[in-house]
Amino acid sequence: MKALRKWHTFKGTASPGTWLFAIAARSCKARTRRKGGVDRRVPAFSQLLPWHERCVMEIAAEPTGIESGAERKEAVERVQAAIVQLPEHLRLPVIFKDVLELGLNETAQALNLHAGTVKTRLHRARLALRKAMRARSSQIPAPVPIYGKQVCLDLLRAKLDAMDRGDDPLRVPVPKAELCARCGAVFRELDLVQEACAELSEGRMPPALRARIRGLIEHQERTRRAISSEPRRGRRPLTAAGASKVKAKG
Repeated sequence: MKALRKWHTFKGTASPGTWLFAIAARSCKARTRRKGGVDRRVPAFSQLLPWHERCVMEIAAEPTGIESGAERKEAVERVQAAIVQLPEHLRLPVIFKDVLELGLNETAQALNLHAGTVKTRLHRARLALRKAMRARSSQIPAPVPIYGKQVCLDLLRAKLDAMDRGDDPLRVPVPKAELCARCGAVFRELDLVQEACAELSEGRMPPALRARIRGLIEHQERTRRAISSEPRRGRRPLTAAGASKVKAKG
């Protein structure tokens, strides 16, 4: 209703979908404030890093596709339950990027944030969801890392950046020969977090409808770009002959 009443204020500088998401985000924030919502805190970023962990999830250590279906289902359910427990500034980027599958820049526009800020919040949110997923899960001793701490942290950052770009989860951001078993298990845990977010979306919106909505948004974006690239009224486009005359005069 707000979008309908304020449609005349839409300037066309972003896609209509991004504009609507921004209105929805502001409305949710206002509703939370009216209800006196509590901003639940998460551990410090350093406490979310996996360096000091002595165990990994058993299903994460198994080859993809061989893990227990029941344990995977429980892990997915824990992630989905943990999403609503995240503080708002971490929850919204995850919902927009990993559940609604908007691009990083679209998410930043919808939340009125810089893309770098969105990336930082996404990384922290995913690590927090991973920590929640591991709770009460079946675990095995973590393999001993073959690299120093900084190298492993650099590999983790590369993995999170790959998730931001929407890379195929089966594609490891570094050669497998250079990836130790411990990092591989941590990466699989992060993939499970992202899969849980994707399943949350698929369960409530048919894929055909999602594809149609995204197609309409992309069509609107192409139309907006085409309109913005048209010559201004009152100024005729410069033809090849005209360009030659201008060049000759110059």
